[in-house]
Amino acid sequence: MKTVEEGFTKVILVSTYRIIEMAFIWAVLLLLQHLVLTSPFTVSGYHHHSLLTDKAALLAFRRTVILDPNFRLANWVEAVDVCNFTGVRCDKHRHHIAQLNLSNYELTGPLSPIISNLTGLRALNLVENNFFGLIPPELSSLQHLRHLQLDSNNLTGSLPESFALLSKLTLITLMGNNMKGELPPSFFSNCTSLRNVDLSYNFFTGNIPKEIGNCPDLWTINFYNNQFTGELPESLTNISFSLYNIDVENNYLSGELPANIVGNLPSLSLLHLSYNHMVSHNNNTNLEPFFTALGNCTDLEELELAGMGLTGTLPSSIGQLSSKLSSLMLQENQIYGSIPSDIANLTGLTVLNLTSNSLNGTISAKISHLFNLEQLFLSHNLFTGEIPAALGNIPPTLGHCIDLYKLDLSYNRLIGSIPPEISQIRELRIFLNLSHNQLEGPLPIELSKLENVQEMDVSSNNLTGNIFFQISSCIALRMMNFAHNSLQGNLPDSLGDLKNLESFDVSGNHLSGKIPESLNKIDTLTYLNLSFNNFEGLIPHGGIFNLVTERSFLGNQHLCGTISGMPDCSQKRRWFGTSIFLIIFILIIFVSAFFSTICCFIGIRHIKVMVSSRNSLRTARTGKSTVPKLIHNFPRITYRELAEATEGFDEQKVVGKGSYGRVYKGILPDGTPIAVKVLQLQSENSTKSFNRECQVLKRIRHRNLIRIITACSLPDFKALILPYMANGSLDSRLYPHSGTGLGSGFSDLTLIQRVNICSDIAEGMAYLHHHSPVKVIHCDLKPSNVLLNDDMTALVSDFGMARLILTVGGGNAGATENMGNSTANSCGSIGYIAPEYGLGSNTSTKGDVYSFGIVVLEIVTRKRPTDEIFVGGLNLHKWVKNHYHCRAEQVIDSSLLRASRDQSPEIKNMWEVAIRELVELGILCTQESPSTRPTMLDAADDLDRLKRYLSGDTTATFASSWEIHHPQ
Repeated sequence: MKTVEEGFTKVILVSTYRIIEMAFIWAVLLLLQHLVLTSPFTVSGYHHHSLLTDKAALLAFRRTVILDPNFRLANWVEAVDVCNFTGVRCDKHRHHIAQLNLSNYELTGPLSPIISNLTGLRALNLVENNFFGLIPPELSSLQHLRHLQLDSNNLTGSLPESFALLSKLTLITLMGNNMKGELPPSFFSNCTSLRNVDLSYNFFTGNIPKEIGNCPDLWTINFYNNQFTGELPESLTNISFSLYNIDVENNYLSGELPANIVGNLPSLSLLHLSYNHMVSHNNNTNLEPFFTALGNCTDLEELELAGMGLTGTLPSSIGQLSSKLSSLMLQENQIYGSIPSDIANLTGLTVLNLTSNSLNGTISAKISHLFNLEQLFLSHNLFTGEIPAALGNIPPTLGHCIDLYKLDLSYNRLIGSIPPEISQIRELRIFLNLSHNQLEGPLPIELSKLENVQEMDVSSNNLTGNIFFQISSCIALRMMNFAHNSLQGNLPDSLGDLKNLESFDVSGNHLSGKIPESLNKIDTLTYLNLSFNNFEGLIPHGGIFNLVTERSFLGNQHLCGTISGMPDCSQKRRWFGTSIFLIIFILIIFVSAFFSTICCFIGIRHIKVMVSSRNSLRTARTGKSTVPKLIHNFPRITYRELAEATEGFDEQKVVGKGSYGRVYKGILPDGTPIAVKVLQLQSENSTKSFNRECQVLKRIRHRNLIRIITACSLPDFKALILPYMANGSLDSRLYPHSGTGLGSGFSDLTLIQRVNICSDIAEGMAYLHHHSPVKVIHCDLKPSNVLLNDDMTALVSDFGMARLILTVGGGNAGATENMGNSTANSCGSIGYIAPEYGLGSNTSTKGDVYSFGIVVLEIVTRKRPTDEIFVGGLNLHKWVKNHYHCRAEQVIDSSLLRASRDQSPEIKNMWEVAIRELVELGILCTQESPSTRPTMLDAADDLDRLKRYLSGDTTATFASSWEIHHPQ
C-alpha cells in the first residue's frame, strides 16, 4: 500500500514539474515575442526599411524631372522625412507611402518606372503636368493601386497589357494625352473592380472590348474624342444597375442607335453619342425604336445625338423620356417632320437644341409647358406655311417659362398682341426679341417689369399706342429698338433715367411732340434714331445731340436746330410795329449803306488780285506739277439704282452688320452682284470713316485687297459699292451659325484653305505696309474684315479706321502727307488691339502685325480672343503658348484634328508640321514688345514657304527657327 502511495506521489510530482516547465517555456516565449515586437531592429526595422526604399525611389524619381518651374519638389531631399515630402501621404502606421499626388505641378520629364518601387501605393495622381513617353509597364507591380490618374500630360504609346494585373484598380483616367492603339481586352477581364474609366481626348483605335461588360460596378465610361470604331458592345447590358454615364462623342462608332443596350440600363443618366457614324433603325429612317427604349432610362438627364446625319421623324415616344431630362441636343442631323406636342411632357428641360435639321410644320403651344426652359434653338430648319390659329398668337402661357433668360421669336409670322404674361419671365435678363413679325396692339405696360433685360427689340411689327413713361423701370436696358411700328404720342421724359442705354431707335413711327431734353443726360448713349416721325420744335443741345448728324432726324418736317443740315429755328418778335423798331430799322439802313460803299471798294480791289492769281496758277500748271493728280475713273451709280438693286434696301438683303452700318446684297440691271456698304451717319466720325475708306480704296490695287467699284455720296446717304463675295467673311466660315448665338460645333475650312487664307492676308497686308503708293496701317484687322471670293481667295476689307501716309513727288525728294489721322485710342476691335496702344503709343505697322497674329491663332484654334475663358490676365496668346508644346490637341480646332486622322501617315505628319508652324508664327506676331515682332513681309515669306511645303517642297524652312522672345 505504501509503495502504491509513493508511486502515486511521484507521478504527481513529475506532472507538477512538467506543468511548471511548460509554464516557464510559455513565459519565455511571450517575453521573446514582446522583445521582438518592441525591438527597433526587427519588425519596425523592416517597415523602416520599406520607407527608406520608398524615399530612395522618390529621390530617384525627382532626378528624372527635367523642369520644376514652381519648385514644388524643393523639399524632396535626404534631410526631410519622406512622409513630409510635398504631395506625399503615408499610411496611418507610417509603414508605406499610400498616396502620391503631384497634380497641377507643371512638372516636365519622362514618366519613370522607378515609381513601381512604391509597393504600398494606393493612389497615383499626376494630372496636369508635362510627363512624356510611354506609360511604364512596371507600374503593374503596384498591386495595391486603386486610383491611377495621368490626365493632361503628353504620354504616348498604348495602354500596357500588364495593367491587367492591377486587379484592385477602381479608377483610371488618361484623358488629354497622345495615346493610341487598341485597348487590351484582358484589362477589363481582370480589373473587374473598375468604377470610373476616362480615356477621352486620345487617339485610341479599334473596337471597344466586349470584356468591358465584366466590370459589374462600372459607373462612368468616358471615351469621347478618340478613334474607336465598330459598335457599342452588347455586354454593357451586364452593368445594368450601376452604369451612370456613357460618353463616346467624336469617334467613328457605327451601327444602329443602341436601342437594345440603353433599354437595359435603367440607371443611365448621361448618354452622349454625338458626332459618330451611327444611324437610326430601318436603314436610317426610323427613330421610334431608340426613343422607345430610352423610356426605360428613368434617370436620364442628358441626351446628345448631334452631328450624326440621323433621319426620320421625332416620334411621339419622345414625350415618354425621363422627367429628369434637362438637356436634349439633336442639332445638325436630317430629322424631318413636325415637333411632336408630346415634347411638352419633358418639363425638366432647360436646353432644347433642334437647329440645323429639316423640321417643318408647326410648333405646338404646349411647348409653353416647359416651365424650366432656359435655351431654345430652332434655327436653320424648314418651318414654312401659315402659323395655325392655335399658335397664331404668342401663347400667354409662355409666361410660365419663368427661367428663360433669352427669348428670341424674331423673323416669324406671329400675329396678335404681346401677352402681358411675358413679364412673368423673371429670369429674362439678356434679350427680348420679337422683331419682324406681324404683332399688333399696344405695348403692354407689363414690359416695364422686366427690370433686368438688357436688350428689347420689337421693331418691324404693327404695334400701336404710346411709349409709357414706366419704361424707365427697365434700368438695365442697353438697347431699345421700337422702330417701324405705328406708335403715337410723345416720348416720355423718363427715358433720361435709363442710365445704361447705348442705343435708342424709334424711327418709322407716328411719334410727335418735342424731343425730350432728358436724353442728353444719358452718358452711355451712342446711337439715336428718331427719323421719319412727326417730332417738332427745337432739337436739344448737349450729350448725344452733340454727336449725331441730321440723319438721326430725317423725315421730321417741323424740327429745327443748330445741327448741320437742319433748318434754323425762326423766332417771332412781338415788337415789329413799335416806334423803337422803326428807329432801329432806319439806323440799320443808314449804317448798311455806309458799309456797303466801303465793301464795294474793297471788293473791287480783291477781285483784281484774284484774277491775277488765277492767271499765275494757270501758267504754273503748264510746267511740271509737284503733286500728281489722282485720276478718278469709277462708274456713277445713283441712289435710285442702289435702291432698285437692293429692293429698297430690304432687310432680307442684309448680309452683314456692324458699328459702321449695314451691307446689302444687290443685283445691277446687267446681272452683276454687288455688295452695298451703307454707312450709319450718326456722327462726324462716320463721315470721316467713309472719306478715309474712299481715300484708301481708290489708291490701292492688289489681289488680296477688296477693290471698290464706286461710291455714292449724298448729304444724308453714303455708300460704298464693292464686289459681292459669295463665300462671306472668314468669321462666318470659322463660326457657322454665330448669328444665332449658337455657334456650330465645327468649321468646314480645311487646313490647306486655312494656310492659304493666312498667306493671302499676309500678302495683302505686306503690300499695304511696304509696296503701296499709299502706306496704309489698317488698324482693324480681324476675321469679319477678311472676305472670301468664289475660289476662297482672302481679301482684306474695311479701311474705315485706317491710317494713311501718302508719298507725293518723285524720287527721294517726295514729301509725306498724313491722311486720316487715326489715333491709337480708336484703333481696332477688342481682342485684336496691340497692347502698346493701351499705353498711348502711336499707331504703327507692328500693331497690324499683332492683329494678324491673333487672326492666325484664331484660325488654328477656332477660339475668339474675346472668349469667356480669357479672364484674369489670360489671353489667346498666353493660352496657346502654355499648351501647344505638350498639349497641342487641347488648343487646336477639333475639326482639324478629326480631318488629320483620315490622312496617310506622310500627309498627317505634314499637317502636324503646318499646324505647328502656324501656331509658332501666331505667337511670334503677338509678342508683347513690338520690336520683337516680324514684319508682314517676313510673315508673307514664311507662309509662302509653308504653302510650298504642303505642295511637296520639303526643303522649306519656317518661322519656328526664329527666336520667340519672352517679355521680361
